[in-house]
Amino acid sequence: MTRTFKVGDHVSWNSEAGRVRGRVVKVHTRDVTYKGHIHHASEDAPQYEIKSDKTDHVALHKGTALTRLR
Repeated sequence: MTRTFKVGDHVSWNSEAGRVRGRVVKVHTRDVTYKGHIHHASEDAPQYEIKSDKTDHVALHKGTALTRLR
C-alpha cells in the first residue's frame, strides 16, 4: 500500500531519539541532495520534507516511514 501525503499534513516518524512529530513542508518528486546525501524520489515514490514540531530540525522520509496524525 502506497502512503501519500501533501504539504501541511501532520505526521510522525521513528528516529534514534524516539517518535517525532512534524508537518510536511515540501513533496520532492525528483532526486534531491540533502545534507550531502542523494535522496531518490519520483512521482511514484516521493520523498517528504518534514519540519519537526518541537525543533527546527528538517528531515526527509519516504511515505512508508510516516504515519498520518489527526
